[in-house]
Amino acid sequence: MACGVRIGWAGDPATKRAGEPYGRPDVNDAGNSDWRGANGQGNDPMMWQKLGVGLAALATLSACGTLRVDYGKLPHADYVADNRCMTVTGEGAALKADGLFLVTSRLPDCRGPQIRMLHHRSPQVRYGRFAVPTGWSGNEKKSPVPLAFQDSTDWWSDLAIAAKPKRGRVLLFVHGYRETFGTTAKDAAQIARLTGFDGPLIAYSWPSQGAALKYAVDETNMYWDERNFRGFLSTLARQDWVSEIIIVSHSLGARLVIPSIEFVDRTSTSTDASNISNIILASPDVDREDFERDISEEVLAARRVNRDRRITIYLSAKDRALGISPELHGYPRLGSPVCFNPFDAEDLRRQGLPERCYAAKSKYDAEPSQTGLYIVDTTDVSRGATGHSDFLRAGAACRDFAAVVNGKREGEGRKGTNLSHVFRFEPGVSPAKEQDVQLCRIDRPVKAKSGTSR
Repeated sequence: MACGVRIGWAGDPATKRAGEPYGRPDVNDAGNSDWRGANGQGNDPMMWQKLGVGLAALATLSACGTLRVDYGKLPHADYVADNRCMTVTGEGAALKADGLFLVTSRLPDCRGPQIRMLHHRSPQVRYGRFAVPTGWSGNEKKSPVPLAFQDSTDWWSDLAIAAKPKRGRVLLFVHGYRETFGTTAKDAAQIARLTGFDGPLIAYSWPSQGAALKYAVDETNMYWDERNFRGFLSTLARQDWVSEIIIVSHSLGARLVIPSIEFVDRTSTSTDASNISNIILASPDVDREDFERDISEEVLAARRVNRDRRITIYLSAKDRALGISPELHGYPRLGSPVCFNPFDAEDLRRQGLPERCYAAKSKYDAEPSQTGLYIVDTTDVSRGATGHSDFLRAGAACRDFAAVVNGKREGEGRKGTNLSHVFRFEPGVSPAKEQDVQLCRIDRPVKAKSGTSR
């Protein structure tokens, strides 16, 4: 993972050559690169100061330890030798009847009395059911989330039985960075309570490491898992009993979801893949410019928007996690309203508007009959230590999120902005903090888990 200075514009625009950021390697007449600062002499103090900061950050990261994943002391095949890693046995029968649905590419450990989910990759995707006990402590070592695996044929049959009486509606949740199976299961259970969704909810768990300093490993595993996820999503979209798929992704999960939807769109036997209709991206860790450039080609193509497909994005300027992400990637994220272009920021200041920049609406040759992109800025009602999970932490955002999951295009309490597709909440519409637990249906643990709240 490389650390350094964020890419950006700086200095006096009048002395800056078009298309060239300051402090980059200039190319001389001979075609060679040499480091130059804004003064062109290679001795600009500011340039060297920035370079020193970047090197110091890199040294600090190196001192924190290796990012290499430890294989462990046992062959991975030993973890899954027990029959419980494939089929429902014993107490799993109750989970099969009542639990939430699970699809995972994590490696399970089926050696002990309770199945535990590890941070390793699994060579196969598994299907199952799980249930988060009320007041669960969050301590996965002492009290793992109850779960049971199923044969894939039985799992798909059970999903159909659960979905058909509910008009074939299915809710799919894909977690993000720094998650364990336990935190994913807890969030999925909260989403079920909060939204009151009446169809089956599926939690898709990929092998995030659940550690703050393992961001690069999480990125690697997310890309590794794309083939697994897109295969599952393709199969789900092809079921003739599925009328609507609502997808909720958080953080890094958006980078798994968006290309997979595009894959389904391109390979679907249907011209529209129209049962993937309602896509919700909470704090998406996605390149904003990449999203703007490509989203209308397939995912928000006009014909799909006309068939009721839409994307709702929740973001916050107080999102500390996505505030750091540009330091690693160079460019702003879709889930952060930071202004990359200082001239855009200056123009907003002149108009007396908040200095926030958002993904632009797509331009079409023939405009769709309705809007396909909604951006909800939760900055003024943000909650939590990181501001990275407002859709599950801030009362105003929770109410809006629940409404969107249940089919509304605009939730309660939104206020329009100077951009027709961007909305925000005023501080006055935010409930008191003590009401967040009730409005967001947060289940307080019997014993709070350690670590920073998300």
